[in-house]
Amino acid sequence: MQTEADSNDITEHPHDDKPRPYVCTLCDKRFTTKRGMTEHRNRHTGEKLYSCSQCEKRFTSQRYLRTHLNVHTSKFKCSECGKCFRDYRALTIHRGIHSGEKPFECKVCSKRFTVAANLEVHSRIHSGQKPYQCHVCDKAFSHSGTLNIHMSVHTGDKPYKCHACDKAFRESGNLNRHMKVHTGEKPYKCHVCDKTFSQSGRLKNHMRLHTGDRPFKCSLCNDSFHQHSGLWGHKRNVHSNRKPHHCPYCGKLFKTNSELKQHVRVHTGAKPYSCRHCSERFTWPKKLKTHLLKSHNEGTWLTCHICQKKFTHRRDLKTHVRRHKGVKPYVCSVCPKHFCTAGELKDHQLTHSDYKQFCCGLCGKNVKRKATVKIHFKRCSDKLGFKNVLAT
Repeated sequence: MQTEADSNDITEHPHDDKPRPYVCTLCDKRFTTKRGMTEHRNRHTGEKLYSCSQCEKRFTSQRYLRTHLNVHTSKFKCSECGKCFRDYRALTIHRGIHSGEKPFECKVCSKRFTVAANLEVHSRIHSGQKPYQCHVCDKAFSHSGTLNIHMSVHTGDKPYKCHACDKAFRESGNLNRHMKVHTGEKPYKCHVCDKTFSQSGRLKNHMRLHTGDRPFKCSLCNDSFHQHSGLWGHKRNVHSNRKPHHCPYCGKLFKTNSELKQHVRVHTGAKPYSCRHCSERFTWPKKLKTHLLKSHNEGTWLTCHICQKKFTHRRDLKTHVRRHKGVKPYVCSVCPKHFCTAGELKDHQLTHSDYKQFCCGLCGKNVKRKATVKIHFKRCSDKLGFKNVLAT
């Protein structure tokens, strides 16, 4: 769909003979009028001087503000669902959702689109083309709308504000999703298990659990995933050794910031997760979920379809099913051995290293594995005559 930034570019006609005396000092694009150049330059600076009085959305020019006001006047309204749009073209594109017509097909992956512009943007995924570049950090994007959203990172602009809790967002879509937290609206329902969702994308991802569809395949191994986020995490955790996050207490390295935050609780002793039924608190959300299921019967057990064994967490069930099927997606980078879990691979890789990171607190001996140092600590405590001493 055409964005505000795309419309800016449409005002430039590279094949006409009109004089273009006004030049953007940031990207050297030329314009016939000073007004056109000013509106274009606002895209670089992120400056949006014109705000809508009805929804607080902001724009770089009065022209785009006037076009946006059509949404509130219901001038271009869909007769099927009642949704309003800024112009006739946007309404025409929307009607394709109801008709299901998608005449434009990608030649690479056969994905279809309702308008040619969306196909053109999609084709950049295959070509790798990113023509829109941020002038602040030089980051490039395949779509002008994505660049506009990115610019708010530098400007700090969050024009979409929730009237219920004053939380602000950079995108209107994020505000719409947030509002469902207050309304409790879940209009999308699975026809198989009757589970409801607040977003159509989440329902689409959920349906793959019933169909078994795994469209996101790893190019480095044979593993596949229901969601793109699963594939991205798989590549990061399995096929990448980069660990940019380090613990300020012990220096241990982690691949993600969330893993680091969870690890820091070991040092601080923080227990941010509390049970709503009793006074117990937990360090990890996984332990809270297990507690709610076992102690208060809140939640749903996950059952293995092969042996009917029950689990509290989907990741544990997924690992269990792998053992039934003999799937071992984790490959050692040193030798050709395969493993079922990342933990098993990590434990195996210690055999290829001489690094001994764990130290016995009684005798000072260094060992490779945490389990080994606990056993060694117990042996030392027995020899020295200590009772009921536990390794830390």
